[in-house]
Amino acid sequence: MKISRIAQVGAVAAVAALALAGCAANETTPGGSTDAPTTSDLSGEIAGGGASSQEVAVAAWTAGFQTANPDVTITYDPAGSGAGRESFQAGAFPFAGSDRAFKLEELEAGPFDSCVDGSGIIELPTYISPIAVIFNIDGVDSLNLDAATIAGLFSGEIANWNDPAIAALNEGVDLPDLAVTPVHRADDSGTTENFTDYLFQAAPEEWTAEPDGVWPLSSGEAAQGTSGVVSAVAGGNGTVGYADASRAAEEGLSTAAVKVGDEFVAYSPEAAAAIVDASPFEDGRGEGDLAIALDRTSDAAGVYPIVLVSYMIACQEYADAAVAPIVKGYLEYVASPEGQDAAAAAAGNAPISDTLREKVTAAIDSIVTE
Repeated sequence: MKISRIAQVGAVAAVAALALAGCAANETTPGGSTDAPTTSDLSGEIAGGGASSQEVAVAAWTAGFQTANPDVTITYDPAGSGAGRESFQAGAFPFAGSDRAFKLEELEAGPFDSCVDGSGIIELPTYISPIAVIFNIDGVDSLNLDAATIAGLFSGEIANWNDPAIAALNEGVDLPDLAVTPVHRADDSGTTENFTDYLFQAAPEEWTAEPDGVWPLSSGEAAQGTSGVVSAVAGGNGTVGYADASRAAEEGLSTAAVKVGDEFVAYSPEAAAAIVDASPFEDGRGEGDLAIALDRTSDAAGVYPIVLVSYMIACQEYADAAVAPIVKGYLEYVASPEGQDAAAAAAGNAPISDTLREKVTAAIDSIVTE
């Protein structure tokens, strides 16, 4: 994957702006961990960016880390997963957040200008959250949906909320004669890739488009970023969208329970964590590249299948050696029990398990700091 010169210049400019904007970030640290040490030899500024789904969690991680490291300033631009990966690859960001790992062909194509030539990258699944199917229908607070019906809503095959397919799953609910307005992400988004992966795996007859971070259809309304989708759904009547569940909860939006086996499961951090721990790592990855191959078709009790695993991405060895200790220290806090608990309290995501933490910690240890 090649990065245009325009993209590189834009990304570098974004970093400069973020660094200036973040100068005051250390002045207040709400939500910081009181368990973290209060003295540190680390100092400097780094700017990262990427997945908007992680925005609230990153704010909590940054507050906690900067409490323990008052001479460090970290800024994060939630411009979307695609922008984060592109900026990291172009050397503009020393770390990125992404709702999907780099694909194998992207890794092979390279280069990664943030990293020393020949250095590997690490991809850490440190943010786990359900993706909620959000809707706004006057007079309807809850819905049950299965994969085929969700696919129909977003493809345009189901155009009205009183469609028989929806009514069959929601006995006793007074469904209005109201047009469906599906809302999708306009930007290249890992949330979109995870959502379309669910549809592709769980409803293959109704959804034939392969998973992609770019929305594959021309139907529906497009909105920029997680905030844009949430705002568009909240501002309409008859709207339906998909978003990181923590953001849906913040806005008080209605969310659908999803059919798994013979039951309907509402999203929860616990249900999201369960499917991640039950899924294998992808084959063909380097040491420290912890990309997870999620099984969206599980029918295990209590599992919520529309899960977003968002990654922190970093170099194993940096071209700019000065940033390595800060990135390493920050990621250690992100993966720590304190960091995971701080993010969960702020964002409602699922803390990673101790088993997964061991693998994540080993990957972070591979970052060269000397």
